Amino acid sequence: MGMSAARPDDGELDYWSFVDVAIARTLAAQPEVDPAAMRLVLSLHRASTSLAYDLESAVHRPRGWSWPGFRVLFVIRLTAPVEAKRVAQLSGMSRAAVSALLKTLERDGLVSRTPAAYDRRAAELTLTPAGEEAFSSAFVAHNERERTWASALDDDEVETLTSLLEKLMAGDAAQRANRRS
Repeated sequence: MGMSAARPDDGELDYWSFVDVAIARTLAAQPEVDPAAMRLVLSLHRASTSLAYDLESAVHRPRGWSWPGFRVLFVIRLTAPVEAKRVAQLSGMSRAAVSALLKTLERDGLVSRTPAAYDRRAAELTLTPAGEEAFSSAFVAHNERERTWASALDDDEVETLTSLLEKLMAGDAAQRANRRS
């Protein structure tokens, strides 16, 4: 039976338990695979995807924003005045994605674009007063959701997990990936 064949217990799988099955079935077909690395990456991806989906559906979509839209507003709020290319860099998105989001955020009156004093061809982005108010309100709800997620861990575990993620992101693979833009 191949890896893609259904098993009688496949109906019992959920998003998280699929990790165990994916590793077991992959190892059966490809024993050279590193199961610890596979578990780390699958678990990290699935946890971050679930977290982002929850934040988007519980906090941002009700306000008319997507998760990427919130990330753009977050970067602008913390770094303004800022150019779009820097927003892309700091939000981990492509310039094209940021450009498309900015059109919507400007149309909605949340972001303003002004010519940069140092180069009239460049534009600097800032939140409008309405954008600042909307973002501040959203961030309170966003942070409450962050606290809900973090509450599954005690303070030491939060510190340990944060430290481990920082260590992972300081590694060679992450450094190479972050230079791609």
